[in-house]
Amino acid sequence: QVQLVESGGGLVQPGGSLRLSCAASGSIFSINAMGWYRQAPGKQRELVAAITSGGSTNYADSVKGRFTISRDNAKNTVYLQMNSLKPEDTAVYYCNANMWVVAGRSPVDYWGQGTQVTVSS
Repeated sequence: QVQLVESGGGLVQPGGSLRLSCAASGSIFSINAMGWYRQAPGKQRELVAAITSGGSTNYADSVKGRFTISRDNAKNTVYLQMNSLKPEDTAVYYCNANMWVVAGRSPVDYWGQGTQVTVSS
């Protein structure tokens, strides 16, 4: 009943920009935080950026100054603006939401299906 739908991935040249979007829908009681992870072939999934409902943000050192995460709480949507893209940014990017679906229970992580970002000349 709960799903995360991602969009905005694609092929871009080094130095280019992309904006990823992720909308959460379904029987959501409350969302604590949303974020983006990425996974390159042969590597572990890593946190790229996260944002709380209050607007506090956290970024991986490798993307600081280049990526910006934002959130529209009313629409349960998170965005990732990616500028000055590098080949090492190539990966599948996954949307994550930590949310309550039932009041009084522990929050649970939900994941999108992933969107491919390829940075190549």
